Amino acid sequence: MAANTDAKINRLNRIAGQVNGVARMVEDDRYCVDILHQIQAIKSALTKVETQVLKDHAACCVAEAIASGDETEQRQKFEELVELLEKRR
Repeated sequence: MAANTDAKINRLNRIAGQVNGVARMVEDDRYCVDILHQIQAIKSALTKVETQVLKDHAACCVAEAIASGDETEQRQKFEELVELLEKRR
């Protein structure tokens, strides 16, 4: 799991660098389409991190709730996922 965490942190650090780069592009009054391309790249990178965190949650937290046999905990984890997916729309 540590390697997975390191990969997510590295990706987030790259995204932070991209965001700072876009801010400089805006300050420098760069061509709007170039800025928009960079913003799309940032959104795509964030989506990849989001997907990995979601997979990790399902593999760990949700799997533990299922294995526990605790119906309340299972329902809570399911409801968390549904609520999260509703917000993604």
